[in-house]
Amino acid sequence: MDTPKTKEAQYQVIVEAAQERGYETLGLRGSESWYQDPKHIVFRLSRYKFVSKMLSGRNHVLEVGCGDAFGTRIVQAEVGKLTAIDFDPVFIEDVNKRMLPRWQFDARVHDMLDGPVAGNFDAVYSLDVLEHIEPAKEKLFLKNAFEPLDVNGAAIIGLPSLESQPYASVQSKLGHINCKSAPDLKKLMAEFFHNVFIFSMNDEVVHTGFHKMANYVFAIGAGKRS
Repeated sequence: MDTPKTKEAQYQVIVEAAQERGYETLGLRGSESWYQDPKHIVFRLSRYKFVSKMLSGRNHVLEVGCGDAFGTRIVQAEVGKLTAIDFDPVFIEDVNKRMLPRWQFDARVHDMLDGPVAGNFDAVYSLDVLEHIEPAKEKLFLKNAFEPLDVNGAAIIGLPSLESQPYASVQSKLGHINCKSAPDLKKLMAEFFHNVFIFSMNDEVVHTGFHKMANYVFAIGAGKRS
């Protein structure tokens, strides 16, 4: 089969790469987002970009609730090693089916409410997960998530703000049972860390502006309490 030739030489590598290894797919969640609301892909990847820069240089990072792990690679590129878990076997099967040798990482089924993940980590992050955890079980979830962190470990939790929920889609609201305002998230994280730093996010922009106007909030914890 003849290889098509691009008009500009620098783009030829794209054609050859597609022929050599095929096209990558977005994953279950990413594909549906691209079909239903393409801009949400930008928002989602921006959250991973923020995490990647905050955790850059870490040795072994744990992602809690990876879903289809479409954004995981952004963090993986900045750290030494990454392990990703999700409680839904459907998503983990999808992740492992699309795994490439260059971007290999450990993806496994684990429910954080059942106990901590085995291993040692110097960072853990969880995006768009805590809002799905029943309030009565949130401390157990976080306790288990942070358990394998070493003494110098850091944690990042990100979720839609409580103030954003009147504008959330019907599909989102079905699973959002525990959204939080920034002060409430900080108070919760302070039970596990001596230092907690709050950031707000609107669309793809992370900032330190007025939290009640944010549609997404991050908490970074450092200095794990014993």
